[in-house]
Amino acid sequence: MIHQLAAVDKRAKISKNVIVEPFTTIAGDVEIGEGSWIGSNVTIMDGARIGKNCRIFPGTVISAIPQDLKFDGEDTQTIIGDDTTIRECVTVNRGTKALGFTKIGSNCLIMATSHIAHDCVIGDHVIIVNGCGIAGHVEIGDYTVMGGLSAVHQFGKIGKHVMISGGTLVRKDIPPYVKVAREPMSYAGINSVGLRRRGFTNEKIFEIQKIYRAIFQMKMNVSQAISHIEKEMLPTAERDEILQFIQNSPRGIVKGYGTGKDSN
Repeated sequence: MIHQLAAVDKRAKISKNVIVEPFTTIAGDVEIGEGSWIGSNVTIMDGARIGKNCRIFPGTVISAIPQDLKFDGEDTQTIIGDDTTIRECVTVNRGTKALGFTKIGSNCLIMATSHIAHDCVIGDHVIIVNGCGIAGHVEIGDYTVMGGLSAVHQFGKIGKHVMISGGTLVRKDIPPYVKVAREPMSYAGINSVGLRRRGFTNEKIFEIQKIYRAIFQMKMNVSQAISHIEKEMLPTAERDEILQFIQNSPRGIVKGYGTGKDSN
């Protein structure tokens, strides 16, 4: 099912039922899982590991070497999970020796003209809308939605179930379950709509709201808020995930809206 006008290296490992459209180029150190569709004029370079039932649209370049002057030709990979769709003219660079790979999870949607740089780790069910720029070494948690024309600073961390408004410049880390918007980027409440769609109960959503009220609305600094939450709220998976994320954020987290200063 490889078109005669596609250029596919004989060493590439192409599973059955994969469709490769014309004018696509696939290098030798490439693996593509069963049932995937590779559109026309796609370039898949050495180190690509593409899962099952993926859809890669025209003009996309997967696993090009990093745009990093420290890269010295090391053997690295780009890993793409099952059932992920990558739309037109997306670029995904492979890793450097710092991590060894760039990874996009399963069931993701990466929309047209977005860029994912080297050593990024993107979770499952992530949506990245058109024209986003994600710098190197960025981590994005499961079920995050990143609005169009947004950009993330290198080494940035974004938690699970986050909603990022279009055009946002992400200079600080974003903890799980929240919405961010405005310029400069600010906390804009929790992602209650997304959480309900994914089966979170009203009780659990209220618990998350209570945690973030302490962090962003009770006029305490982050250290004081963490101490208050640990004393006043019973341990749960969500509480501990939020606190651990904040405590492990070397860049500091997004500020609260209207505070006039960084929340760390």
